Amino acid sequence: MKRKRIFSRVAVNVLLLVLAVVWLIPIVWMVLNSFSTSTAMNTNHFFPDGYTIRNYIELLFNPGGTARFPTWFKNTFVIACFSCVISTLFVLMTAYAFSCCNFRGRKSIMNFAVVLNMFPGVLTMVAMYFILQAIGLTDSHVGLVLVYSAGAGLGYLICKGFFDTVPASLREAAKIDGASELRVFIQIVIPMSRPIIVYTIINSFMAPWMDFVMARLMMTSKNSDLYTVSIGLFDMLDKSRINEYFAQFCAGAALVSIPIGILFVIMQKFYVEGITGGAVKG
Repeated sequence: MKRKRIFSRVAVNVLLLVLAVVWLIPIVWMVLNSFSTSTAMNTNHFFPDGYTIRNYIELLFNPGGTARFPTWFKNTFVIACFSCVISTLFVLMTAYAFSCCNFRGRKSIMNFAVVLNMFPGVLTMVAMYFILQAIGLTDSHVGLVLVYSAGAGLGYLICKGFFDTVPASLREAAKIDGASELRVFIQIVIPMSRPIIVYTIINSFMAPWMDFVMARLMMTSKNSDLYTVSIGLFDMLDKSRINEYFAQFCAGAALVSIPIGILFVIMQKFYVEGITGGAVKG
């Protein structure tokens, strides 16, 4: 039995190592090519012929023509921050209402929200595009913020599970002392829910930061100053530009991953606590 257990652990670790290598190879190749002295894509060998930081310098400090990375980065950061704030508020308020408030139709609304979450968001893309076009919000950062945050409340389930673990006696004691629902929410529940708030903030920030499909659909303008990072980097891969901008594309892709990586490393403890705490109850 002991040998069998050791063999099982070794097999699992080897499998995980192989999967990790397979997953890391494209990332390593992209990072290496971001330092390549050649601007074009080279598929003849894995490692570049030479290394330079010129691609990063050109991308960050000499924007012009097709590559306008600082503007794209700023646009994406602003959209992500506004979407993050609005989405987080929607999720927390919806989760609190379903977890801590009793009202008629509560169970039916929760079930309906769960059913809606089963449908992929891409099914509504065409409808959302025509709605935003009718009110003049296509090719608009405001329109993208609305798209990313309007339906955020439907993702309440994990947050609700965490709020379910907050002792009801604390809320009842506060209400006996005359506290309103808003005050209970802000002064009792929120301070005790830091892990799930961090989890919600990270998820709400990552969605618009990494999105391409919705941004590409809503931003149809040829004005590159309106682009987000994903649209701008994709535009650099056009067949007429790829040989000139591929190395800068790799540099941009590496830079885009840095904020999310730093955010996740700093908040990892709270992120894991939020997931596990929200999984205690449904």
